[in-house]
Amino acid sequence: MMSVDQTIVSTALPAIQSDLGTALGWAVWTITVYSLGQVLAKPMVGRLTDRLSAKRVFLVSVTVFTLASACCGLAPNVQLLIAMRFVQALGGGVVLPAGAVIISAAFGENRDRALGLFSSIVPIGALIGPVLGGLLVHAWSWRGIFLVNVPIGLGILAAAAAQMPRTSSVRTAGTTDFAGVFLLSGLILTAMIGITELGDSGEVAIVLPCLAAAAACAFVLRGHLRRHENPVISPALLTGSGFGAMNVLNFLYGCTTMGLATLVPLYAERRYSIPPLEAGTLLTARAIGIILLSGATTFALRRTGYRLPMLGGSLLIATGLALMAIPTSLPPTLWLAITAAIAGLGMGVAGPASNNAAIYLAPDQIAEITGLRGTFRQAGSITAVSVATAVSERSGDPGKTLGLVFVAFAVLVVSTLPLLFRVTDHRGTW
Repeated sequence: MMSVDQTIVSTALPAIQSDLGTALGWAVWTITVYSLGQVLAKPMVGRLTDRLSAKRVFLVSVTVFTLASACCGLAPNVQLLIAMRFVQALGGGVVLPAGAVIISAAFGENRDRALGLFSSIVPIGALIGPVLGGLLVHAWSWRGIFLVNVPIGLGILAAAAAQMPRTSSVRTAGTTDFAGVFLLSGLILTAMIGITELGDSGEVAIVLPCLAAAAACAFVLRGHLRRHENPVISPALLTGSGFGAMNVLNFLYGCTTMGLATLVPLYAERRYSIPPLEAGTLLTARAIGIILLSGATTFALRRTGYRLPMLGGSLLIATGLALMAIPTSLPPTLWLAITAAIAGLGMGVAGPASNNAAIYLAPDQIAEITGLRGTFRQAGSITAVSVATAVSERSGDPGKTLGLVFVAFAVLVVSTLPLLFRVTDHRGTW
């Protein structure tokens, strides 16, 4: 439900703009602010589950998400809609890390497989979001894409309260690092707003101050994390052995699988003049690829380890992206569906391994690791979309240029594959 809402609004933008009488730029912020809220919420989850139980954090986050969804559906103007989308994202961003802690506690020695499946299935929601959004807008109203979450959320709350096992904090909580929370929030918000603005208007007067503020926050936060006895994020999870490499790889994974993938329909429309509805079906091909292999790969990890699937999956993702930019004699829709499916197969192979590789290093810090993983991937997604949009829209041929951006990111993925040898490999249970 939370991942669906990341993309479900895209097909409702014209209806929102018309019904609320607002400019398209304001309507687009309903998508942007959701990404910002998700990026901001995920790193904080670890400390929340330290101070509270994971079950309690999960229930509160679903409650916040459900209430905010109702407010979004009833919003009388776009400003309130944007504000409630931010609150909705804060609630939704906490669910995955808190859920990972609960699953780990519930499945014992099979937690590696349970976590692999859980983390691999969730992103599929982002792929079906545009299709579901289009159906709800056509059959009901743009408000339906939010109000449909209310009965679902209430059902989840009832089931979780009755069936979900109790959990306790894994470590004794210390003094809350309010300064760290402030600095981390400032870093994330200024960096993401600057990068997002780069892809929208490219206003130097906005982009440069935001990026400068982000750099200043990063510099101060680096020193703060090293000095504080109980920092908001452990420095070891950012740059420690194995973690630093995984954070870079997760950023690139977000660039290619979450960011550029959402631009495939736009690429189809701009380069080949494929109708929007037909172009949207290309994401379905990618989803099929993910579904076909993610489950099998999860159960094979105990034999293959983490490096081999991540290597093979990354090569498939890079191959799919590069081939998209190459015209062929095949019908464009068929060719793009094939290449999108290749990238999807790569996600299905690499996803479960990349989801578990860092958790294996510190299984007692699942919430923090899962939250950071989501943050780096979401940041990668926002960065890739902004860079690709900024470059293509300022060129004479946006469609062809977007294809070249796909190739550039494919080359970047291949060039960073040596980082995999810094990832701790493991076979068997843990």
